[in-house]
Amino acid sequence: MSKVRKQRWMVSLSVLALLITPLESAFAQRVTYRVDPVHSFVIFRVKHMNTAYAYGRFNSFSGTILVDEKNPANSSVEFEIEANSIDTGNSQRDDHLRSPDFFNVRQYPKITFKSTSVRKLDANTFEVKGDLTIRGVTRPLTVRVTYVGKGRNPRGQEIIGFETTFTLKRSQFGVNYGLNGGLADDVRVTIAVEAIRQ
Repeated sequence: MSKVRKQRWMVSLSVLALLITPLESAFAQRVTYRVDPVHSFVIFRVKHMNTAYAYGRFNSFSGTILVDEKNPANSSVEFEIEANSIDTGNSQRDDHLRSPDFFNVRQYPKITFKSTSVRKLDANTFEVKGDLTIRGVTRPLTVRVTYVGKGRNPRGQEIIGFETTFTLKRSQFGVNYGLNGGLADDVRVTIAVEAIRQ
């Protein structure tokens, strides 16, 4: 290789390195956490007969959180709930909720959320926008997420905690049973997550 060609080759490598390094550092700042279902909760409430609140939960779910502390906009969330795992403490009612009147779990076994943007509002609060899918219907959802804390579990693994509470209208997802006064349209959902660093 001639001296001139060698110099051009070295310059090309230097330019390539300069282009790649910022990309590597950007992605290196993102940390992956997996939701720990043993220490996380998905809880909901809905008003019954315009009189009292009925509560329930989902027992089976999973999720991945990518956290970039230096650049929160580079963070993301994916969450998936097994609709069949609904639990209100009454098996007959739970079977009805699994039926086509409500979640129709045979046809739509998953409830999913995938973020489209993350914005830091203050030291411990984030605005997360994304797409929520229930019964095959996908609608945009914006929630405020609170950073709860960070630590280590008994195994020495790094853990992180977040929580959000939001209200959605079930009719927007085709869950219309009982809207004549039996059950309210508004459903309040609380998701409390403890996630383990991967």
